[in-house]
Amino acid sequence: MRGIKIGTAFGIPIRLNWTFLLVLPFFAFLIGQDISMIASTIGGALPVTIDVENLSGGSLPWVLGLASALGLFVGVLLHEFGHSLVAMRYGYEIDSITLWLLGGLASFTEFPEDWRHEFWIAIAGPVVSILVGVGCYALLLLTSGIPSGSLGFPGGIDAVRFVFGYLAVLNVVLAVFNMLPAFPMDGGRVLRALLARNAPHAEATQRAAAIGKAFAFVLAIVGLFSNWFLIFLALFIYIAASGEAQQTTLNAAFEGVTVADVMTPAPELDVVTEETTVAELIDRMFRERHTGFPVMDGEVLVGMVTLEDARGVAEVERDAYRVEDVMEVDLVTVSPDTEAMDALQTMQRNGVGRLPVVDGDGDLVGLVSRTDLMTAFNVIRNSGRPTAVTGRALGGDRGVPSVER
Repeated sequence: MRGIKIGTAFGIPIRLNWTFLLVLPFFAFLIGQDISMIASTIGGALPVTIDVENLSGGSLPWVLGLASALGLFVGVLLHEFGHSLVAMRYGYEIDSITLWLLGGLASFTEFPEDWRHEFWIAIAGPVVSILVGVGCYALLLLTSGIPSGSLGFPGGIDAVRFVFGYLAVLNVVLAVFNMLPAFPMDGGRVLRALLARNAPHAEATQRAAAIGKAFAFVLAIVGLFSNWFLIFLALFIYIAASGEAQQTTLNAAFEGVTVADVMTPAPELDVVTEETTVAELIDRMFRERHTGFPVMDGEVLVGMVTLEDARGVAEVERDAYRVEDVMEVDLVTVSPDTEAMDALQTMQRNGVGRLPVVDGDGDLVGLVSRTDLMTAFNVIRNSGRPTAVTGRALGGDRGVPSVER
């Protein structure tokens, strides 16, 4: 998840996703609108007295709403740093921390598969949230001896008590909520870590994801009768649980499988030259059912051309345009010994459907496509063993249409 970079701490970039810019004023509005009810709730939950009358004048409710919302997201940021710093201690790299619609997200370049690592990384965030809540509660207690209405700004000490009381309660509530066993929330990751003590990581993920999806279903039902936001959260949990379960299954299936095992080798590749017209290219694509070709100048790879490239030329002009006019020359490549899963992730990051495979001398030795990888995955899944594909190519994406580039 990308966003606007606002700074760096502990070597980790901090970003704001555009959805955060929408949800922050929305949260501020909700808090300001119900400030009397929230203040009464805080007063009932904590040993503190808040004079609601001092908080209801003019624009003060909205100012306190904004201050409380900002404080809440600072707590969320500290929560994510809890995860990240423990992960870094175990040697994992953190790509960034992003604040967005549903809070915070620490992006790992590699997810831990050691159950002990995942357990402590997952639990660190809620522990930090509880510590933040306890810290705010301690600051709240320090105000107990100050008379209501004192201090020389609107709301006085009651405004300070409201903000610290709100943050004390909400940080603890968020910690507890995050520990619910709804994978991939923190509690779900703790559950997977515990399941992985006596089961393979992929199996533990499937079981934790199934529990997470069941929890999401229940949460959506509750949301129908209470709060629409719970329905949105349930949808996010369901999609995220399904996605991570699929990713883990792919990782397990492709363990030990390299690009060389699944690519179409160079002697079997159909290629085009730079002088081929776009009309001839499209005709070949139709006849041979290929949607992407390496472009060769003799034995040298000079580009890749796909159906999407060709479709950018108007039909009446296709005889006048050549492949060199539309091909992609800034190529993303992989080597034969690249892990199959790394190749798939490279395709996803760069939005391409196939990658040229080059050796140490830069010579083209093959082509690997998303179709190749999915075919290999299906073979492994159905056979139950990676050796079903290791050491031999599966025929590439020949004859299998794909419009992805």
